[in-house]
Amino acid sequence: MKYLLLLAAPVVLWAQSDPPPYVQEGRTAQVSEHVWVIPDGRVNLVPNIGIIVGSKATLVVDSGMGDRNGQAVLRELRKVSENTDLYLTTTHFHPEHVTGFHVFPAGAKLIRPAIQQEELPAKGPDLIASFSRMSPAHAELLKGAVLRPADMVFDSSVEINLGGVTVRLFTLGTAHTKGDNFVWVKEDGVLFGGDVITNRFFPILPDADSNGKNWISILDRLAALRPRTIVPGHGEVDGIDIIARERGILQALQSRTQKLKSGGASAEDAAKILSEEFRASYPKYEGAGLLPNDIKKFYAEAR
Repeated sequence: MKYLLLLAAPVVLWAQSDPPPYVQEGRTAQVSEHVWVIPDGRVNLVPNIGIIVGSKATLVVDSGMGDRNGQAVLRELRKVSENTDLYLTTTHFHPEHVTGFHVFPAGAKLIRPAIQQEELPAKGPDLIASFSRMSPAHAELLKGAVLRPADMVFDSSVEINLGGVTVRLFTLGTAHTKGDNFVWVKEDGVLFGGDVITNRFFPILPDADSNGKNWISILDRLAALRPRTIVPGHGEVDGIDIIARERGILQALQSRTQKLKSGGASAEDAAKILSEEFRASYPKYEGAGLLPNDIKKFYAEAR
């Protein structure tokens, strides 16, 4: 989560002291009747990974980075589900969410939004190359990484009956990426938010296709579902209040940037002023290195 993709030329910022992005085995926790989560442990570039188990089939949400992590997810999956029918989905196209599915059985059906499938070959290889330059551990994880294509794509939403539990995959427009994919476990009231919802990380507006204004509107629509449990892309599993916290930061970034721009501040000045301000206001949040890019993005969106 500490990476920053700048708009003009992708550049990766990485804290060399951080542990390698390995999916942690033996920590999988049940968060509702049908849903288990492999927690990220707040390790940079490890996502929360979901396993949704019905009486007939199982859906895995996100995969970890590369074959090694994909194998770890498979081992954890087998601890909680004996189903042979497998569905897979990805919350967005970034490498830590998609490149582990290469090692899953060929018969597992990978489902993602059509717009996300378009992003994958267009942006995925460059992002893999950028991530590989972070450290030797990243390079090893992503060596020979395969961007597994979807077996099925959908436009705005699709429902999957796993047997006794129904899962809806859906998109709401551009936020963190163009193809952000949300996973709603109806009977359990569990929502997987991908990187549109994180817990104590600053939001990421990584490139020209991300959109802060839409992100705020999307959070309002997600809150209307009134989920009981939210699995963020990164950070601890939480309740519905996590949406309000995410929205509050985005709204504050938007309004403060607008005010500075209206007062004649340049994008660079706004980024410097507000980065310092938000670091001070949210001392427990990680990913502060992302703030200048977020602020410049809101600056570009401001009228």
